[in-house]
Amino acid sequence: MAVKQKRKTKTRAPKYVFVVGGVMSGIGKGVATSAIGRILKSKGFKVTALKIDPYINVDAGTMNPTEHGEVFVLDDGYETDQDMGNYERFLGETLPSVNYMTTGRVYLEIIRRERNLEFKGKNVEVVPHVPLEVLRRIKEAQKKAKADITLVEVGGTIGEYQNIIFLEAVRQLRHECPDDVAVVMLSYVPVPNNIGEMKTKPTQYASRELNSAGLQADVILARAIVPLDQKRKEKIATFCNVAPKRVISAPDVESIYDVPLNYEKDGLGDILTEVLGLPARKTKLDDWKEFVRKSKNGNRTVELAVVGKYFDSGSFVLSDVYISVLEALKAASYHQNFKPRITYLNSKDFESGKLSLDELSNYQGVLIPGGFGETGIEGKIKVIQYVRENNIPYFGLCYGMQLMVIEFARNVAKLKGAHTTEIDNDSPHPVVAIMEAQKEKIQKQDYGGTMRLGAYPCKLKEGSIARAAYGVPKIFERHRHRFEVNPNYIDTLEDAGLVFSGQSPDGVLMEIAELSREAHPFMLGTQFHPEFLSRPLSPHPLFTAFLKAANGKAAAHAFANKTKVASAG
Repeated sequence: MAVKQKRKTKTRAPKYVFVVGGVMSGIGKGVATSAIGRILKSKGFKVTALKIDPYINVDAGTMNPTEHGEVFVLDDGYETDQDMGNYERFLGETLPSVNYMTTGRVYLEIIRRERNLEFKGKNVEVVPHVPLEVLRRIKEAQKKAKADITLVEVGGTIGEYQNIIFLEAVRQLRHECPDDVAVVMLSYVPVPNNIGEMKTKPTQYASRELNSAGLQADVILARAIVPLDQKRKEKIATFCNVAPKRVISAPDVESIYDVPLNYEKDGLGDILTEVLGLPARKTKLDDWKEFVRKSKNGNRTVELAVVGKYFDSGSFVLSDVYISVLEALKAASYHQNFKPRITYLNSKDFESGKLSLDELSNYQGVLIPGGFGETGIEGKIKVIQYVRENNIPYFGLCYGMQLMVIEFARNVAKLKGAHTTEIDNDSPHPVVAIMEAQKEKIQKQDYGGTMRLGAYPCKLKEGSIARAAYGVPKIFERHRHRFEVNPNYIDTLEDAGLVFSGQSPDGVLMEIAELSREAHPFMLGTQFHPEFLSRPLSPHPLFTAFLKAANGKAAAHAFANKTKVASAG
């Protein structure tokens, strides 16, 4: 009897979607890439996302936040552009460092290989070696994630000198596997005030620039202040050589979380699976729709203040430097049906006296995010003292925890002149000091990528606010710092009433500081950055605990006002 041979299942080739930007920067390629990822993941595909930044910087860690927004840190410690945070939040995935590359990182690897004789004496040239290294990294990320679809955002704007070499890499991959690559162009369609008509010509020029790099867009996302009408869709389709149905309207929306739902109105998910030759599958965004619904229907407004120093950029307010913090606050609020009203306060204004500390009584919660340096530091310490003495819920992140420790040391433990050695190396009480592992690096001026970076374990103290919030005895959180609570002062600070509720497993590093519930409704700081692990569909437990405390303050404030009005009547 003949043995029946088992039919081998044909393995589907990996697919790639490249997102490029036309006309101008800042129109939302990162959000567009994230939204596409969410849509494709909802169809049941395994998706990963990469970012290519056209900077000579090896990573984003040495860039000033006002230059390039927030520095986002991955689990494995790599310092990246803030778009990686958007990818993780929208996909609900933890991404590795291979998913982020800069021009500097690509060139550094090529030079390392050349110095190591890995090119076996050949000339090393920009073409083909740079595009080949870019493609090697993209394929490595795809294999590591075992992704069906790999999304790649190409930073910069089409036509710029800086990103031409990356477009060449896309061209080469498309030449290698034409059925497995899709190119999505996000372009801006202006409506000049003095004309009052939507103009498509800039998008046409961007399309031609893309053609000159040997690429043709499969899909065009048309960013504008209003939705595209059919006439503009057809005009863009005609002059940019795409089908009208592949011109997707991308108008301004209330929230970035509306973007996937908005794209799906034009059927973007089905269009991309068709372009890539993937099986048709239903888009399942019910959980996302529910989150968006909650974001619009909060039944109580909670007033929150974020006190930082990077908010001013000329005449503009720059909130992108704390984008993960702001999104974490929003996510925790929405899941509790709160409507957060977040105000950005500059710590330098409290330092100079431009803002009165009594202004803080208008808020039900105050958060001080991470940072570095002396600017605005005394203003932050004054803010922390005020909220501690007036029982306003406080959440301090990284530097925000260190300054909380300094304020407590000065005003409760009575350690006059207490400070951090980052600012005052001659402080009589250096309650925050350089980590031992960082001393030699500072002496050698070895700054790039050398802080304590990435995810580390932390054990939580039973009976603490932190332990109750997490609901588990041990956690992993992402770090980015060089300084720590000085071990020599821990006993003194604890004797004065400060609780170190989170510590490294060996008990050396103080990871969370808090006041007991009896001493304050919510006064807690973390040495790590919990905002990096917050997700729209799963908010971070400490942000949730902070918002609950803020809501309690809001309810008490509302009750007091109601009682006052009743008494007056």
